[in-house]
Amino acid sequence: MKLTFLGAAREVTGSSYLLEADGVRFLVDCGMFQGGRETREKNRRAFNFDPATIDFVILTHAHIDHSGLLPRLVALGFRGAIHTTRATCDLLAVMLPDSAHIQEKEAEYENLGRFRQGMTRRGGDTRRTTRDTAPLYTVAQAQASLKRLNAVDYDLEIAPHPQVRCTFRDAGHILGSAIVEVWVGEGSRRRKIVFSGDLGQPARPLLRDPTPIFEADYLLVESTYGNREHKSMAATQDELVEAVNDTIERKGGNVIIPAFAVGRTQDMLYLLADLTRQARIPRLSVFVDSPMATAATEITFKHMALLDAETHELMGRHGGAAHFRKLDFVEDVEESKALNRITGGAVIISASGMCEAGRIKFHLRANLPRRESTILITGFQAAGTFGRRLVDGAKRVRLLGEDIPVRADLYTLGGLSAHADRSALLAWLGHFRGKPRQVFVVHGEDSVATGFAADLQKQFGWDAQAPLPGHSVILD
Repeated sequence: MKLTFLGAAREVTGSSYLLEADGVRFLVDCGMFQGGRETREKNRRAFNFDPATIDFVILTHAHIDHSGLLPRLVALGFRGAIHTTRATCDLLAVMLPDSAHIQEKEAEYENLGRFRQGMTRRGGDTRRTTRDTAPLYTVAQAQASLKRLNAVDYDLEIAPHPQVRCTFRDAGHILGSAIVEVWVGEGSRRRKIVFSGDLGQPARPLLRDPTPIFEADYLLVESTYGNREHKSMAATQDELVEAVNDTIERKGGNVIIPAFAVGRTQDMLYLLADLTRQARIPRLSVFVDSPMATAATEITFKHMALLDAETHELMGRHGGAAHFRKLDFVEDVEESKALNRITGGAVIISASGMCEAGRIKFHLRANLPRRESTILITGFQAAGTFGRRLVDGAKRVRLLGEDIPVRADLYTLGGLSAHADRSALLAWLGHFRGKPRQVFVVHGEDSVATGFAADLQKQFGWDAQAPLPGHSVILD
């Protein structure tokens, strides 16, 4: 068997792994690279193979850094099935067309800018001298990729190919996320490969804890937070209480929360409702300004059976609305623009979580210059993203063509991460009863992945490595 690391190798986006064995070729994940302009070309040349030769895809979850190149794969000739959980199928029906819409708009914006520059250079001559940039994929191509989805229940073994068996286990990361156990081959040549996907942090709101796995011949494990510990949930709630009360009650400003539409938005609604119920924060006017987050929230409550008991008790089917002064899910663009005329008292939750696209940019433009407002960062900010620049302390930023001073307060709630921290990763790995033949540490920035691999060698005595992008290994 040959395993090739196409993405998320010493970086945290672009998750994709190609496995070739006994006449079968398949991908586990097909994710988009994220992190600014330099990733655009990486996404265009992400496939160093003919997509038509791929038999099927196994998808761990719906986040775009794991699923975002599926429409391009299909557009370039892939005709197999994409196997994933039922909740992930529902989420992809929202997320992939949304991603495609962003691709189309970015291409349109780039072409318009090039056209205007060309007119300036040519003194108003409207003749085209360069070819337009095509979107990475279109909404129609995203819709076409959805037709290839095959919904699978947790804990049910399937056979996507005569030589392959696989089972999806709850990863506790986002709704529908999975650890995938894959068996390849028959008889004495049969090998078990475990793909952790993204592992959730135990004892967090909404979702169940990651499922323990006990054995594998080969293991791919994520390492996003392999070098640090998250704040406790109690400490995180204390910081959230401080940020909300200081902003809303003392300064009279707004709280702007860039949040991933899937997972983090629902986490925030749960926590704000819970803290209100405890009378630790006032009854709030909360605006969820992301059509995708609205759809994802509806899908979350459609799959109530996947949520933990505490969520059932607090949120019910009303999404916690009873605990707020107002809970508005904003759909209309004009309503979204109107939010930027609110000078105080609003909590605005909007996508994207890394501040790279979507309506959040407009809310940041309106509130970053205001000392009375607060920006609440609630998730991992990949290198090169706008959110990362804020976290790294930028005093001025370029946003929507304007130079913006950063005067708003910034809070980073690390304890809300959907990823397991170092201790949680080690605890999950500690369930393995035997030593895997090899362990590959993926989905972590370079120093984190290599450091975590060294830790596994030291703590467990495992043969662990952090593969380089494009690296291939032969699995005996």
